[in-house]
Amino acid sequence: MSEQFVPGGAALMAAAEVSSAPTYRPLPVVVASGEGAWLTDVDGHRYLDLLSGYSALNFGHRHPRLIAAAKDQLDQVTLTSRAFHHHRFADFCSELAELCAKDMVLPMNTGAEAVETAIKTARRWGYQVKGVPADQARIVVAAGNFHGRTTTIVGFSDDPAAREGFGPYAPGFDVVPFGDVAALADAVNERTVAVLLEPIQGEAGVLVPPAGYLAAVRRITAERGALFIADEIQSGLGRTGTTFACEHEGVVPDMYVLGKALGGGVVPVSAVVASREVLGVFTPGSHGSTFGGNPLACAVALEVIAMLRTGEYQRRAAELGDHLLRELSSLSGSGAITAVRGRGLWAGIDIAPRFGSGRDVAEALLRRGVLVKDTHGSTIRIAPPLVIEKDEINHALAQFRAVLSDG
Repeated sequence: MSEQFVPGGAALMAAAEVSSAPTYRPLPVVVASGEGAWLTDVDGHRYLDLLSGYSALNFGHRHPRLIAAAKDQLDQVTLTSRAFHHHRFADFCSELAELCAKDMVLPMNTGAEAVETAIKTARRWGYQVKGVPADQARIVVAAGNFHGRTTTIVGFSDDPAAREGFGPYAPGFDVVPFGDVAALADAVNERTVAVLLEPIQGEAGVLVPPAGYLAAVRRITAERGALFIADEIQSGLGRTGTTFACEHEGVVPDMYVLGKALGGGVVPVSAVVASREVLGVFTPGSHGSTFGGNPLACAVALEVIAMLRTGEYQRRAAELGDHLLRELSSLSGSGAITAVRGRGLWAGIDIAPRFGSGRDVAEALLRRGVLVKDTHGSTIRIAPPLVIEKDEINHALAQFRAVLSDG
């Protein structure tokens, strides 16, 4: 694809800037349709999507099974609120609980809602079960985290762009370096109700912790009577080559926080999944969501769970991810890339300064028909749909090589 390729839709982009709040700086492309790993813009130009909606589109755009499930449910009922039961709810809860080897599910909509729910769960559990004095619960989190953008969550972020100007912040959080077992052990005390971590930090640049770290988190929390909450919103549901990223160390947390891919890229679906002892602390009226666990969301999520049960997508992520990471690592020898991190079909690539910023490289790849996302200045994140083919990965790699060549 020519380097002179320039995306269209300028008028639509200009109109969006006028009427929408400036919370994003999108790449200059206006998408009109998508299928599988490919997107098409308003002018008919095609792009290979290596972002997958930050892992919300693990199964690609408009996967036939997911679209069929949504269409079927659209012809029945889409929303009841939790004021009534509906015919999809019990199956969704029981099958997601079974997938996670847990007892109970608390459904929400967005990832941030699920994280907020996990925080509330841990605090109430801490007071009712652990016996922490009222209003003194502490939750340990990791530096570099990204758990969402609500006021509670950004209060324990160390990203100035997410945090500044939104205080005062909620108390009760202790921040330790990601991957530092000793610092974590020092922070967990009798008032700690939970340790909340991403098994792999996505927004930070796909940071994979040192081997043994998650197992140490599991050991420390178990010994000291705190919950281990795994935020698997981006890392879970097949992305890293296993159903959950925690599985790479044989670890089962007390609580999973799920989202993104759970809705198949069709509708927002999130959930907290844990034991009866943990989620059983709630009572009617103590938490809820009008749209959480709605019939349309449950229908799509049930199909997602069925697809994951085959193991096909986990195997694809593992096998194709090995190829992707091996080829990306080979580019390090050229000096164009200073570091490659990742697991499964998920990678963070640090770009050498002479090639410009991560945004510069993302825009150059856009001109070649490949969509990626920059983060933290010099890093490119890629997370292709798990339905991507090996020749499509090779096509993307060829575009990377062209952009990062000295010629």
